[in-house]
Amino acid sequence: MTRIEFHFNAPERLQYACRLLRKAHGRGLRIGVVGSEAALRQLDAALWTFSEMDFLPHSIAADAQDVQDASPIRLHPDPLQLSGMDVLVNLGDDVPQGFERFERLIEIVATDDHGRMTARQRWRHYTAQGYDLLQHDLSKVSAS
Repeated sequence: MTRIEFHFNAPERLQYACRLLRKAHGRGLRIGVVGSEAALRQLDAALWTFSEMDFLPHSIAADAQDVQDASPIRLHPDPLQLSGMDVLVNLGDDVPQGFERFERLIEIVATDDHGRMTARQRWRHYTAQGYDLLQHDLSKVSAS
């Protein structure tokens, strides 16, 4: 069964996502990131600039399939196109289709009202499906 975590109160959602991806990549995990095309474009840009010391190899949906297949971090609006990944990070508002194919799902929730409201809907969906959810309050800790 997929392990589902909610990371709440991310004041800078994209910066937190970059740090989380760096940490997961450092552990040798293959990570898929799903969300709106706009959010994924912003994350793509942030991954190139968030740290002068780190390079996080990643691909976007527009990249050639062989580039995507070789990338340990893949950004794609369709989670069904992220096969072979260990972890799915959701930056979207909806429950990602096919999330149960992943070992782990991480929901990053910002501090805005809309983000909290849609996260509550996803939380209810997962609990109704019988998942035990883990929560991390980012106002108390942060990914390094």
